[in-house]
Amino acid sequence: MRPRSKLPALLLGTALLASVLGVGTVATAAGPAAAPAASAAGHSGHSGHTTAVSTRASADDPDGDGYIPAVPQVTGVTPSTATPPPRYHKEFQANCSVTHTAPDDPIIYPGQPGKSHDHTFMGNTTTNAGSTTASLYGGNTTCNAPADASAYWMPSLYNGDKKILPVGPQVIYYKSGITDYTSVRPFPRGLRYVVGDPLQSAQQFRAHKGFVEGWECGDSFFNVDFPATCPSRPDVQLNIRFQAPSCWDGKYLDTPDHKSHMAYPVVKPGTNDNMCPASHPVALPMIEFKMAFPVNGDMSQVRLASGRGYSFHYDFFNAWEERTLKALVDHCIVGGLQCDTRGYDQNHPERGAVLNADHRLP
Repeated sequence: MRPRSKLPALLLGTALLASVLGVGTVATAAGPAAAPAASAAGHSGHSGHTTAVSTRASADDPDGDGYIPAVPQVTGVTPSTATPPPRYHKEFQANCSVTHTAPDDPIIYPGQPGKSHDHTFMGNTTTNAGSTTASLYGGNTTCNAPADASAYWMPSLYNGDKKILPVGPQVIYYKSGITDYTSVRPFPRGLRYVVGDPLQSAQQFRAHKGFVEGWECGDSFFNVDFPATCPSRPDVQLNIRFQAPSCWDGKYLDTPDHKSHMAYPVVKPGTNDNMCPASHPVALPMIEFKMAFPVNGDMSQVRLASGRGYSFHYDFFNAWEERTLKALVDHCIVGGLQCDTRGYDQNHPERGAVLNADHRLP
């Protein structure tokens, strides 16, 4: 049973502030580990990041306790320990272009426009501080598939005072994070979470289970902060790849810290297999952001709205049309294929595509 505390707004805000500032980024089976407590004034290194936490309830969370129950909840699930036939890829792409930027965050600061550091939004064209499941679902999108009205966002990147926006569709993978890819199921409508932490240290960023290759450009890889320089060539961009947790507790679409309802896979004892932890037994797609920013040369003035390069984090708010998402998950992830945005694997043309030329279900 979830807590039903009816704290006054001030106490609730204090509780949520402690929760957010206490979230570290070295993930465990039960979720992110706690980081050392810090005051809002103690984060001057993260310029532009507002650490005060929302005390306003989202329209999706009318009682304001931070818990948004799934309806229905997924119960009676145990983490799969099965080992299906090996497949190197179990994924599809949901590539989306930048829509706009704004100092809004409908997950952290619902209903409070201008409260956040600046974010770069992709996917749903209407995402703002007041966005809810209902306002996003069925909306217009810059994702290749019109059925993907989800909201994706990350801190804006600057070179000095110039905002640098990714150009064209950015690669967003939906893949299996566990060995039994046949047990992955679609996201529930309205699921939302934050990946990473703007207040994380360089060491925490590098140790995060979502870390793939860090910041890279040219032949420079695995950087926890921005490289000092990148080759000044038209083909060189600043890139980052970062993976989200993919195991869900089956109970909540959001929790007060926007993370603890999700967890990263763990290693099955005695094997090299990955599985979901018992606390988060429901396997969902693992999202991976693969972002490319058109900046190179002298990188000394490059920064994120949230601070240094290791403050990178991102948010996901699911608003897929259910039939389309399920078709892509079943065909590409459960089916063990390496699919493009239409659900087509060029290595297995005999399996066909999920979506037609307009990226819609036939």
